[in-house]
Amino acid sequence: MDNKAQAANDFNSINVLFFIYKWRKPLIVIAIAAFIISSIVALTIKEKYKSTVILFPATTNSISKALLAENVVKQEDVLQFGEEEEAEQMLQILNSDEIRTKICEKYHLMEHYGIDSTDKFKRTKLYDEFQSNITFKRTEYMSVKIEVMDRNPDTASIIANDIAALHDSTKIRMQHERASQALKIVEKEYNDKLNDVKLMLDSIKVINSYGIYDYESQSERTNEQYVIALSKGDQRAANLLKDKLDVIAKYGATYVSYRENLYMQRKQLNLLKTKYEESRVDATEILPQKFVVSSAFPAEKKSYPVRWIIVVVSTFASLLVAIIAILLIENIRQFNTTNVVSSDTSK
Repeated sequence: MDNKAQAANDFNSINVLFFIYKWRKPLIVIAIAAFIISSIVALTIKEKYKSTVILFPATTNSISKALLAENVVKQEDVLQFGEEEEAEQMLQILNSDEIRTKICEKYHLMEHYGIDSTDKFKRTKLYDEFQSNITFKRTEYMSVKIEVMDRNPDTASIIANDIAALHDSTKIRMQHERASQALKIVEKEYNDKLNDVKLMLDSIKVINSYGIYDYESQSERTNEQYVIALSKGDQRAANLLKDKLDVIAKYGATYVSYRENLYMQRKQLNLLKTKYEESRVDATEILPQKFVVSSAFPAEKKSYPVRWIIVVVSTFASLLVAIIAILLIENIRQFNTTNVVSSDTSK
């Protein structure tokens, strides 16, 4: 029992130095070998340059509501930066297949990354390379950062700026598809209402041809003149006025109905016209969907690999593994020796 307790306490803070000194030669050889090998590996790693674009999303989605709409509860501000929701939407668009496919095709990334075009899993490898070299992150300030790593600094900056531009074209394309459908619906309703108004105006013109322009005032005045003509005994004038009153009585109600309906239809037509103009603006006009805080430029210094870190970490990791391995061997050897001694003692 005492031997086991002693074995457990052999490796302490004081004996570490003696342990390292005892095994100094193998450890030095391992350290030198790890240093040389990691240096060679670090030198063979291809250098990459990083370019970064920082964007703020815009809150404005509808141009008409931001610039043309009146009497809205909360009018959108075209100069306001977006917040968390808009940043998440921007990230989703940047990660879309549409942008990834356009970038891969435009810059021939399959060939650029050295992927065999006949490989069965070429697209999987291409997308893996894309994701390892091109990343999109949301910052703590609710902006979005586009980072592109590439062996060519010019290529990295061009791709980063192009992705930022593609965000707008992709989002605007999606918005215009929906806005175009909305425009068709509103345009049809507007034209239908316009035709209804024209039909009512034509009907009113027909009634106007019978001499009815203002039912209430014409009826009142004609009736007064008819009474006066009767009181004066002017039968001829009374007969003429009576015929006029008959015409007013015959078409007056229809005229009033058309007039009131025309008022309501024109009111609806004005609303539809406003909607039509707003929809047309949304479907045809373009407003930037982002604020560019900083554009990408060709990096002057490589960002990857940091060779000295690779060498230092690899060397220390090799030493640590070697120490652990030696320690295990020592403990196993000591354990076996203890068992042999105990066995001899028992005999």
